[in-house]
Formats: sequence, C-alpha cells, structure tokens
Amino acid sequence: MSSVLDQLPAPPTAASRPAPQRRRTRVLALPEARWALAALVLFLVALPLDLFGAPAWLWGPLYAAVYVTGGWEPGWEGLKALKDKTLDVDLLMVVAALGAAAIGQVLDGALLIVIFATSGALEALATARTADSVRGLLDLAPTTATRLLSGGAEETVPADSLTVGDTILVRPGERIGADGQVLVGASDVDQATITGEPLPVAKEVGDEVFAGTVNGTGALRVRVERDPSDSVIARIVKMVEEASETKAPTQLFIEKVEQRYSIGMVIATLAVFAIPLAFGDELQPALLRAMTFMIVASPCAVVLSTMPPLLSAIANAGRHGVLAKSAVVMERLGQIDAVALDKTGTLTEGTPRVADIRPAPGSGLDENTLLALAAAAEHPSEHPLARAVVQAARERGLTLADAADFTSEPGAGVTATVDGHLVQVGSPARLAPAHDRETGSTVQTLEDQGRTAVLVLRDGLPAGVLGISDRLRTDAKATVAALTALTGRPPVLLTGDNERAAGHLAAEVGITDVRAGLLPQDKVTAVQEWESEGRRVLVVGDGVNDAPALAAAHTGIAMGKAGSDLALETADAVVVRDELATIPAIVDLSRKARRLVVQNLVIAGIFITALVAWDLIGTLPLPLGVAGHEGSTVIVGLNGLRLLREGAWTSSLGKDLV
Repeated sequence: MSSVLDQLPAPPTAASRPAPQRRRTRVLALPEARWALAALVLFLVALPLDLFGAPAWLWGPLYAAVYVTGGWEPGWEGLKALKDKTLDVDLLMVVAALGAAAIGQVLDGALLIVIFATSGALEALATARTADSVRGLLDLAPTTATRLLSGGAEETVPADSLTVGDTILVRPGERIGADGQVLVGASDVDQATITGEPLPVAKEVGDEVFAGTVNGTGALRVRVERDPSDSVIARIVKMVEEASETKAPTQLFIEKVEQRYSIGMVIATLAVFAIPLAFGDELQPALLRAMTFMIVASPCAVVLSTMPPLLSAIANAGRHGVLAKSAVVMERLGQIDAVALDKTGTLTEGTPRVADIRPAPGSGLDENTLLALAAAAEHPSEHPLARAVVQAARERGLTLADAADFTSEPGAGVTATVDGHLVQVGSPARLAPAHDRETGSTVQTLEDQGRTAVLVLRDGLPAGVLGISDRLRTDAKATVAALTALTGRPPVLLTGDNERAAGHLAAEVGITDVRAGLLPQDKVTAVQEWESEGRRVLVVGDGVNDAPALAAAHTGIAMGKAGSDLALETADAVVVRDELATIPAIVDLSRKARRLVVQNLVIAGIFITALVAWDLIGTLPLPLGVAGHEGSTVIVGLNGLRLLREGAWTSSLGKDLV
C-alpha cells in the first residue's frame, strides 16, 4: 500500500464527526407570516373594545389596520390575477370584507381578513420548510474531496469539480465525495442515507460507493463513475423537488370551483343591485339588498364546514403523537387505498440487537460465556455490530475481561487477546474454518431467518455464532393487519435491504409483496406505477432514501424519533412517538373527518340556499341575514369540534381495525 494510505489519522467517533448544519427558515422571516401576525394582534385588541361598547374611534382605526395589514397582499395578488383574466376567492373575500364594512358589519369583515391572512402564512411556511429540507440534503455530500494526481500527489478540490475518471482518497470517518467504484482498499461504509440499510456494508475492490455515505475504519481509493450533478444524492434532491412541485396542481378541481363560484357570485351580486334599480328601486335599498346578498352568499360557512372537522382531527391526532402538517393532509389521509412501508426504522426499530447466541458444540461455553468473550474482544470497536454485542452483554450484567492487542480489519472483523486466548469476531465468510460444516449450518440457519451472522473464534476454533438483527416493532403485525382492513389489500414492503432479510421480516408481519434492494429512485418508480393505476398510495418511511417516495406518494408519513430531517420535512405527517399503531388510527380518524365535512357542507348549503332565496324573493332584514349566516357558521363549527373528543381516537383503534 502506498504511503498515502499508510499514514492516516484515526477515524473520528460519531460524537466528534461534524454533523451537517440544519438550515431552517424562521417563521417571522416570511413576509406573509409578519402581515398575518400583525392582523391577528390588531384584531384581538379591537375585538374586546368593540364587544364591550367602547367608542368607535377606539376600535375603528384598529379594524381598519386589520383590513390593511391582512388584506393588502391577497388583494394585490387578486388584482394581478384579475389582470390576467383570473378571478380568485382571495380577491372575492377582500371585496366581501370591504362590502361588509360598507354596510356596518366591520367585525365580520375583519374576521374574514384574519382567517385568510393566516391561511396564506401557513402555506408560505410549509413551502419554505420544504425548500429548507431539500437544501439541507445537499449538506450530506461533502463540499471538498481529496483527488489523487499522477505520481501519488494529492490535492483538495471542490467535490462538484470532480469529473468521471478522477481518483479520490477517502480517509476513515470521511464522507465519500462522489459516486464511484473502489479501486484500492476495504472498509465498512454506512450508506443508510441512500439505501436505508441498518448496518454498514463491507466494501472491497470493485464495489460501488455513493456520495454522502460515511466511510468506516478503512481507507479507500475510489474512481469517480458519475458526474456530481448526477449522483444518487443529487438525484434524490431533484426527485423531491419535482414531486413536491407536482402536488399543488392536484388541487385543479378546487381551483375550477373557485373560479366558477367567484365569477358567479360577482355577477349575481351586481344583478341583485342593478335589476331593482332598473325597475325604479331606490339606490340605498338596492345597495342594502346586494350587500346582504353578498354576505349570505359568501362561502364563510362553506370554508368553516371543512376546517373545524379537519383541524379537530389534527388536534386529536397531535395529542396522540401524530402531527398532520395541514388540513389538506388530514383530508388526503382518508383517501388512501394502498400502503407502502419501509423496513428499517419503520417496521423495525432501526437499531441492531443480538437476537441469537449459539455456542458451538464442544466449545465448553454457554450463552453468557460466549457473549462475554465476544463483547470483551469487540469493546474497543466503533462498529455498530460491535456496539450491539457489547450492549447485549451489559443488559445481561456480564463482566467483561480486558482485551489486549486489539486490531480491526474492515470487512472481516476484530482480533484481540482475552484472558490469554486469541479471540476473533467477525464475518463467517472471512473467519470460518474450511470444511467446518456444523458452523456453516448454524450460519446458514441464522441468515435464513434474516439475521446477520457473527462468528466467534477462540484460538482458531469456533466458539459460537451470534445472530444480530434489527428488532421488529411490537405493534408492527397489528398495524399491518389494521392497514389491510382499512384499504382492502395488504401493504407492500419497499426496502433497500437484502431480499432474504426483507422476506423474513415480511413473513413475520403478514406482508406478501416484497420489493427489496431498492434505491430511492426505484421506490419512486414503484409508487408512480401504483399511482398511474389509480391507486392513492400512503408511503411510510424514516430515512433520506425514503424522502423521494414520500414526496411522490398521494400521502407520506415519516417516523419521527429517528427520522432524517428531509423525511420529516417532506412527509405530510409525522409519527412523533414512533408508535406504528397510530398510522391506521389517523387514517380512520381522517375518514371520520371527511364524513363530517360532507355533513357540514350539506348544512351550509341549506342555509345559504334558504337565505339567498329569502333575500331574492322577499326582503331579508340585514340583521337576520347576518344572524343566519353566522348561525350556520356556528352550527357547522360545533359539529366539526366533535372530533376533539377522546372517543374519536379510541374508536379508531377498536377491534374492527386490529
């Protein structure tokens, strides 16, 4: 090996390795949020003054300031849209608010302004946070790389300046600078950000490595095989951006309704004003009738028909550890008819643990002695498998002997002297003695069960085999059954892990459709295929590699405890407490909310129809029109608040689901 690889610093520990800094837009950095906050504060100051009979000169200017701060931006955007021959509800609401103020209903108009300003601010914040997470993903790839020149010299260059064919040096603990192929060296590489695999993967000459993954204890020389702009991590960024942008156009139906309603309401209001004038009515009664019509025909009750059930469902879900990011998300959750689940960190806990301890016959060791021997040898190692072995020994209260002459070989294992014995712990493929059928049979049995087999040798002879696995969540099987009952078909398992481990876990939880060995773009392709068949897919994941699929799906849910920033930001909802059983619960709660939305829309429609008919056919007094309008709003609001009850969530976890 050349001197470049011989004189390498010790790899940094996980604690010392610098983590990418998270970029996050502050709420008040958004102008929409500042204007909405100003409007809300002014409204809350004016409201008690108005209700308790203070002079108009006290609350009047405050209400006027609410109209300006909360209404100027949607009003301006509405005017610009009008210039393009488009009439939207935002402009209509500003006009309705001004109309209400013109006939003395200043409070109603101000409330309408505050509601729409707050809605716009929340939408702007969600957009900004998604952009933050996508930009933050780029921090996973290093900004610089060590390029090797002819003659053995090296130079530090920007990672994005690398070209196909360059050779880079990756020292222990560094992030790999480009997608490529290993030319020299061996190491264990943590590529969970790309494939979601829970354990580092052994890399040798000829193996593929990915930009942004973390090198283990060995040094690697890597030939760049892809341009940095076409690396897997760069393609993840591109896919998330594209999928996030395509979600907004799914609201085209709502926009069509908005256009027709807006145009129809304006035309109707003008007609209600102009026709009586044409037949000799006086100006003031005609204007009063038209303004009354605009108030009773305004969609406030319709808007509140939708929001209280969905917001109540969001609040109830939040109390139980599930955060839905918007009312649209809560509504969409109830529409899903297919589910795709990630494996590592979703169905499993995402942490390797010792699941089997198999002492070799004739070794004279029992389970505790074998585990203590392996843990003593592994104790100085930073490898995740080593940590799992040591943790298992600690959980059993075992005393670990001191290890001497410790060495570690990437991809093979560790060697140490424990109590005068030479102990080797590592890969059976590297350490297993030739023609030892009994050890080979034990290893095969464990691997068939989805375990990672770790062989322990003492003085060159097999002492036993440890089986290490990622522990299945206790509620995984019940969750799969519940989702099957809700959607009418079993979930699909999408994972970057190997097929044998994925198949074994799927059999445990009752999943029959398994897609293993997938890269992020493969998961997106699978989701898009189902979506093209008319399915509405819910994707549940936790890692960076799941983010594109979360964004491309009809709805995405991220596991929150160990989830990556990108997955948490891209997903539509987050399971904060990592309780998998809450996923079918929130789907069922969403369906209840959708049913209440339909009920409320019917109630609101009846009120609007009756009040509009009264105003057109007879003479609807303005106070009665306002009372009817506000009354319908109160009724649908209270109906929607029923989902705040604890029973609304408890019943969603009933026997009909699990």
